Amino acid sequence: MKISIGADHAGYDMKQHLIDFIRKLGHEVHDVGTFEPGKPDDYPDYAVLVAQDIRSGAAERGVLVCGSGVGVSVAANKFKGIRAAMCHDHYSAHQGVEHDDMNVLVLGARIIGPMTAEDATEAFLNAKFSGEERHVRRLNKVKGIEQNEFR
Repeated sequence: MKISIGADHAGYDMKQHLIDFIRKLGHEVHDVGTFEPGKPDDYPDYAVLVAQDIRSGAAERGVLVCGSGVGVSVAANKFKGIRAAMCHDHYSAHQGVEHDDMNVLVLGARIIGPMTAEDATEAFLNAKFSGEERHVRRLNKVKGIEQNEFR
């Protein structure tokens, strides 16, 4: 699977760690930055780049990292077709894909350590959307909200 990964300065070290981990799992990684962690930057810039990769088909899923995970999660969810969630545990990381067709995992580098990040990332990457009727129905409602068609 092709994975787009991005992080601001606060998430740089975790991003670098996860790039190696994701490759060891057999996935292709597109690193969208940051490449200069000592230089001031803004987390929305990396949400834009990961979202563009997914929306264009250059990547199937994405991983975003910032200090808390909150800011980059908010930014990523502004894009049509992006379903990003901050998951700091195994269950949420796979359940978000299985039930909600989550396509971007968000992690907070100042909140969790590398082993928890690896566990959540692996659970996210191994999960598949269930396609169960109730989950499809709910996902279609979410897509309706995105289209301003929800009633």
